[in-house]
Amino acid sequence: MNMTGFILAALALLVLSTPVIASPSALVLNDLAAIQAPAEYENIHVKALSSDQHASEFLIFIKKFVPLHRHETHSETIYVLEGVAEMQIGNKQYTLKKGSFIKVPQGVAHGVRVLSSTALKVLSVQAPEFFGKDRFSAE
Repeated sequence: MNMTGFILAALALLVLSTPVIASPSALVLNDLAAIQAPAEYENIHVKALSSDQHASEFLIFIKKFVPLHRHETHSETIYVLEGVAEMQIGNKQYTLKKGSFIKVPQGVAHGVRVLSSTALKVLSVQAPEFFGKDRFSAE
């Protein structure tokens, strides 16, 4: 094999052995700090951010509370962006504030009571994709 053949063979081997990373067909970019709730809403305002078969992402604003509920086929990951609240997960109580990160396993009852004068603003990720039908009262 001559040098050109050797180089082509080496390049082919490199290309074939390099893992392919699939890029999403669309990238959703949101400045979550810039997204605000409408001036008027009673208790809860939900802004859908993104969704695919793996997960659905929402920005949720809560003025007062979220009743105790559970998701039978979804887990929920919550990251607090603003506000202070008390969250019940199962039989335990947690204080949430900016920067708090909570993972709620599927089937576990959870609810929130806002303690601050400003609304609780959270990033909520439901996995797998959430169509709004997997929410059951746990009270």
